[in-house]
Amino acid sequence: MLRWCMPAVRKVTANLPTEALARAQKLTGKGVTATLIDALEALDRSAKRSALRQLRGKIAFELDLEKTRR
Repeated sequence: MLRWCMPAVRKVTANLPTEALARAQKLTGKGVTATLIDALEALDRSAKRSALRQLRGKIAFELDLEKTRR
């Protein structure tokens, strides 16, 4: 892969519970790095959904389903 298109990477050392990591890897079917990336991205998505839920009722929004289906 070309260096200019690679995302920034940070090498870390972490002490992780062996069983928790094994379960996560079994769920993803991926290696350690890919499993940790999936977990970090899932945490980010969860935080964004939570932030959106806090906006509920604070933004006026109208949607005509019939018009959007055309």
